[in-house]
Amino acid sequence: MKMTLQKQIEEAIKNEAEKLIVRYHQYHNRVSLVAESNSKRLGESAKRKQVYTPEYWSHDKKFNPFYVKKHYKSIAHAIAMKIQNRTYVPGKPYIKEIPKVDGGIRHVTIYQIQDAAISKLFFNRLLAKNKHRFSSFSYAYRNDRNVHFAIQDISVDLKRNERTFVAEFDFSDFFGSISHSFLYNQFDQNGFYISSEEIFIIKSFLKSRKTGIPQGTSISLFLANLTCWKLDQNFEREGLKFSRYADDTIVWSTDYNKICKAVNLINDFSKEAKVKINLAKSSGISLLTKPGFPSEIESKVNLDFLGYSLSVDKISIKSRSLLKIKKQISYLLYKNLIQPLKCQSLAGQHIPANGRDSNLLSAICEIRRYLYGNLDKKQIYDYLSGRRKHLYFKGIMSFYPLVNDEKQLEELDGWIISIIYRSLKVRNSLLKKWNYDRSYSFPFNVSKEQLVSVFSHQSVNGRRLYEIPSTLLIYRALQKGLLEMGIETVMHPESLEYNY
Repeated sequence: MKMTLQKQIEEAIKNEAEKLIVRYHQYHNRVSLVAESNSKRLGESAKRKQVYTPEYWSHDKKFNPFYVKKHYKSIAHAIAMKIQNRTYVPGKPYIKEIPKVDGGIRHVTIYQIQDAAISKLFFNRLLAKNKHRFSSFSYAYRNDRNVHFAIQDISVDLKRNERTFVAEFDFSDFFGSISHSFLYNQFDQNGFYISSEEIFIIKSFLKSRKTGIPQGTSISLFLANLTCWKLDQNFEREGLKFSRYADDTIVWSTDYNKICKAVNLINDFSKEAKVKINLAKSSGISLLTKPGFPSEIESKVNLDFLGYSLSVDKISIKSRSLLKIKKQISYLLYKNLIQPLKCQSLAGQHIPANGRDSNLLSAICEIRRYLYGNLDKKQIYDYLSGRRKHLYFKGIMSFYPLVNDEKQLEELDGWIISIIYRSLKVRNSLLKKWNYDRSYSFPFNVSKEQLVSVFSHQSVNGRRLYEIPSTLLIYRALQKGLLEMGIETVMHPESLEYNY
């Protein structure tokens, strides 16, 4: 039996509030665990636990999920009446500024909980009846496409040719500059099913803006794909291969004339939709080739897209994403091995003794959890040998399940061994300054060449917890999972929310 609009809104608001409550409890638990961990690492130098609430909760009580959950029925009733009377207007949102990697600022719109719920409700409704209208090469904001599908499709196509012309373009403030008149024209021109009630909701969310759509609300995700529908159709009509994830778009062809046509189509779209091309970040046309191949125009051996780096014959982790992984591993080693020994006092801290270093054990376990999720080496080996039927991948490597550049992963594993060894050297020097010379005991007496072997034979309560994790090992498990179960089974459950 179909639910009434009020019942749909009730359920949507309740679900949104409960989601945020769970998220807040998870944050609270993380703070407690970090405080406990810091106390063990830093002793009396550890800072006291501090739990914060989001600053926008104080702007209006309808940002507070605990309040909204308590009153969700009355809130839903009021909104349902306003929608039916066509008087609904979202409450004043909170604008959050997020620094960009390039130094700019991204403005994310945080709506009150009931408005976020309405946005999600109508987004799901619009997507359910219209997703078949979107191009198969549009991968963002859909429940039948994802980032890894895009990477696989591009890679398979690039392998077919040793030389491919590629057009890469980036738009400036895509969400914030879309022309409303251009957007509204798409409602009835391209076969989309959008009811008068849905048009009213869309215009309600855009009412306070002269141009653009708010970034940070669900309904904008549908509108972003709707805006690009005509561009996608023009690419397909010209026989161009392309991949679009929101406003991140690459187009490729073995025909130079066709790739030039793609540039014209992008320029036409930019003028129509009033979305400017970011010339500083757009690579334009280049030739993707294998290393050493001759080229008559500017060439490259790889192109970066959505956290990956793609070449003619392999898929790698993008250099910037690889740097983020290295920084996180370096941080885990620093906070466990080095930071505690830089405090003004070692009171309450664990000092390595009798061939045991609890701080090193914590560092290795945290790196393993970061790379593998909740898996250990034995579970992975059991899976690879067939003794175990399934694995649940949740570590950072499951955000990059399609990577097949074994050389890159071998180098990353070598770097992990090196950074652990160098961190232990620094730790040993700091211990000496505190008059604790442990140079002749584990782990400080282990050479870099023997690090993996010696660590793998150290036992803690019968478990090999000192084993150094390997990206190459988890890669092999992911490859088996891809072959047996497919992308969606092995990719991280939060892949669609990850900042590639």
